[in-house]
Amino acid sequence: MALRIETFSNVTGGSSFFKAVGHPLAAPKAVALVERLSAGGPVAVYDPLGLVSGLAEFYDLSGIPVCGVYVQDVEAVGKESFGHAARPVTDLPSSGAATVFVVAFDSQRLEGHIAHLIPAGARVVSLDAMRIPEDMLSDHGHYLSKFNWATNFAWFRDESGQHTRVVSANYWPNYGAKGTRLWARLFDANGTALAEWTEPMPPANGTVVIDSRLVRARFGLKDFCGSLFLHIIGAAGHDVVKYALDTYGDSETDLSCTHDANAWPAEVYAGLPAPKEDERVLLWIQNSHPTPIPAGAIGLNLMGSPEVARLDRSVAPFATTVIDTRDLLPGARWPQQIEIQAGKHFVRPRYEVIAANGRRRIAHANVERSDLKPDPKLPALTGGLLGKGHILPAPLLPPERWRTILLPTPMSTGQQTLPVQAVVYDATGREVARHRFGNLKRSDSVALDVTGLASGAALPGGWGHVELVYDFDAGTEADGWLHALVRYEDVRNGHAAETSFGSHIFNTALVYRDEPQSYHGKPPGLSTRLFLRLGTEPWDTICHLIYPASTPWHESSETQLVLTRRDGTEVARRKIAIPCGGSRFFRYRETFTEAERIAAGEHAYVLIRDTTCRLFGYHGCVNGDSAFSLDHMFGF
Repeated sequence: MALRIETFSNVTGGSSFFKAVGHPLAAPKAVALVERLSAGGPVAVYDPLGLVSGLAEFYDLSGIPVCGVYVQDVEAVGKESFGHAARPVTDLPSSGAATVFVVAFDSQRLEGHIAHLIPAGARVVSLDAMRIPEDMLSDHGHYLSKFNWATNFAWFRDESGQHTRVVSANYWPNYGAKGTRLWARLFDANGTALAEWTEPMPPANGTVVIDSRLVRARFGLKDFCGSLFLHIIGAAGHDVVKYALDTYGDSETDLSCTHDANAWPAEVYAGLPAPKEDERVLLWIQNSHPTPIPAGAIGLNLMGSPEVARLDRSVAPFATTVIDTRDLLPGARWPQQIEIQAGKHFVRPRYEVIAANGRRRIAHANVERSDLKPDPKLPALTGGLLGKGHILPAPLLPPERWRTILLPTPMSTGQQTLPVQAVVYDATGREVARHRFGNLKRSDSVALDVTGLASGAALPGGWGHVELVYDFDAGTEADGWLHALVRYEDVRNGHAAETSFGSHIFNTALVYRDEPQSYHGKPPGLSTRLFLRLGTEPWDTICHLIYPASTPWHESSETQLVLTRRDGTEVARRKIAIPCGGSRFFRYRETFTEAERIAAGEHAYVLIRDTTCRLFGYHGCVNGDSAFSLDHMFGF
């Protein structure tokens, strides 16, 4: 029941076609186009690019009186489509069609190829009839250019004293973009549009902030919980809309943060934790398309189990629904983990953990890949040319306040075993503890108390970090797609936060299969540009930067912390040096003076820049002793 659409390829990147035909502004035009075709038969479908099957996943084309399907590629001749065996387009003159439907955007050139083949008196229509407004395009000559479709969804709520805030930066001018604008549409839980607006983006590197309370007041809205669709007009360099999503409430104990939604709906997600006995885990599903999700199309299963429990209700176009994991998997308990059968119907979902004491936190699942196989070269390369190889780094937060728990999570359908180990380092990069998980089975869920593992070790500065790496003494199955969930528990008040992510090869001049990844362009990625959003009063901001290195790299980092005003103007900067293999934990208010913070003003941020090495970072907010949040940072 998965959608038969191409959303993302690790070779070619994200697909634009599904975004173009599923855009909220294109959807009503597509419906009108189908109605015209249904009333204008007989219709010859000319499908030179093989797009008609993808279009049919979003819109009901069954009412179109198709008299034949015609193709350009000789190898496509004879393949079935709409109950017809595809015929060569050279047969089009004998089709008897009153309408020729060219299934393509920018169709003029394609129409020119077959102008002499179009039956006399037949009209020609194409997907150009469902184009979004021209002033929303960056590349007018190539409609499916990825820069025309810099879009994403955010889970957005303002109800029952719960609020959300999307924070990002206008990083596109760094790649040549000019006159960027933001188009947004807010959908409620039923998929109904509540609000829509366009606004200019701030100056280059300026801050973008969308607060649910302000949106609610601006449009006079009642309670809502749904999707905020974001479209950056005029994008260049990056077609990804990255953001931090803070969730907070009227109560000072409500505070959490999470990452962007990943703009390409996937077939499977994983890394969803099962609840503890005193918890509920709610999975928020945002239908990312203009077509309903059928009942039974979404399912949950315990990792490693073939038994899938299906959602027995449909989800309307662009609607948002919530699944209590106890309803579908009543026996699942932490540290078990849950796999999400998503069928490419929605972007990377949020989940919400609600404890018995009322405290709640938001985090996200991750894309589980179905295209990976074990890489037989990795065991020899790791420990050899690639040194440590793939590293998954996470903070060991100051143990006097936080407990750090690490849970390895399978994130590929092909991973049957995970030979892994966790290595704990102090702030200087000195190893202080090691735990070998052995060769974990896919169905195993083993949570490691990292704080307990490192207890008794001296931690200069009071913090450290943990690295999850392969252990090829335990097993040899590895594909480089190593993931984990890391949970942080506040020992003072019981509040918690969690984050999940994948491994990379860090800080080596050698390149292997797209690693070390670069924020922009080809590998190796050996520099840092991270966005540290700052909390509003009364929150302080915490940041944990880790300098992982697969092979020996520069002895210490040359990291600049650039306090930046919301208009992109630099206010102040600090230089810090992180030892190779070490880390740095700091607070905003302890790093910049009160005068500097006042000069920075509201909605400032800190740009973390280093041209000498690649850092991995985490950010969060602390509301005194009441609550905190934490998630990994994004770079651009």
